[in-house]
Amino acid sequence: MLGPEYGDVIWSLITRVDHLYTFFVQWSPEIYTKGNKKHHQPRFFIREKHQKRYLVVKKNKVAVINKLLSKPVDPTAKNWEIITLKDSKRRQSLCSSVDSEAEEPEYQEEAEGALPVLCDCSQLLGDQHLEKLAAHMPARTQGYPWQLVYSTAIHGSSLKTIYRNMASLDSPVLLVIKDMHNKVFGAFSSDPFKVSKYCYGTGETFLFSFNPDFQIYRWSGENSYFVSGNLESLQIGGGGGGFGLWLDADLYHGSSFSCPTFRNASLSTQEDFIIKDLEVWTVGT
Repeated sequence: MLGPEYGDVIWSLITRVDHLYTFFVQWSPEIYTKGNKKHHQPRFFIREKHQKRYLVVKKNKVAVINKLLSKPVDPTAKNWEIITLKDSKRRQSLCSSVDSEAEEPEYQEEAEGALPVLCDCSQLLGDQHLEKLAAHMPARTQGYPWQLVYSTAIHGSSLKTIYRNMASLDSPVLLVIKDMHNKVFGAFSSDPFKVSKYCYGTGETFLFSFNPDFQIYRWSGENSYFVSGNLESLQIGGGGGGFGLWLDADLYHGSSFSCPTFRNASLSTQEDFIIKDLEVWTVGT
């Protein structure tokens, strides 16, 4: 929480646009110089309480802002605070009164329409995919960049490599597949994939398909067969004689059947399919 004395300094920064831009160019020339598009970074918002004004800065620059604002100014200035995008969304979700709902409508509209930040290039996900998927992600994943954990284009085709690359993860993951018919589909898992004797995961897990229209299949509540994995295969959803999504050890053959866990239709155009490309992204805290 920034004290009252910082209000005038921040407001001066916001209102003096030209000076602010010059400051950022000197601060991070690798981001703000002409022609450089590497601007997708975790964001912080400096927000004036009960007002609709924000200053967007990179997460790792907050300490620099604090240092710049170290000199005391008018103690009658309004209180300011630095909050994360995630915290802002969480606060909005906790507000139930009419006044609270009306507090930040412009920001809320902007946040809901924002695409997730990809830290790596994707061979499978375009803006149309990101927009649909982000709207259905759990709240705890919002505001975090998506990081590529595994890609057949980079790591080859091996389920063992997926398990190995996720051994140190403790966050949700998004599995995206393109089959030989160029259909895109996959699953969001509340837990990283691993070898386990028992099923794991929570009701946050869901299946999805762009085949061609976006379809999402959430937990039906009928069973808890979310995810299970061994060295021979990875299974998501089950309980009815077939898996919602099944992949073999070589990440070459796959299948998708209707299952009680998600009450889904087959994700691909055919229940048995050949994998053309596959990516796994970590999208959580």
